[in-house]
Amino acid sequence: MKAHVWVMLKSTVLDPQGQTIHHALSSLGHSEVKSVRQGKFFVLDLNGITENEAKQKIEKIARDILTNSVIEEFRFEIVK
Repeated sequence: MKAHVWVMLKSTVLDPQGQTIHHALSSLGHSEVKSVRQGKFFVLDLNGITENEAKQKIEKIARDILTNSVIEEFRFEIVK
């Protein structure tokens, strides 16, 4: 089974890279895009554990390793 993990800056944190992408999109004629927030996406391939164990393991990995809890938040899903 695999886990997909999305890590994003918290909405209260400025996202200069997202603002740069938004500006570029606007200058390329995509004015309908209101704003952009950028983040990170991880695919973790899991082996030999149950789905419940996987959820606990991914939550710990995401919280302890993949994110900076001061400025980032995460969400994940288990993909069978």
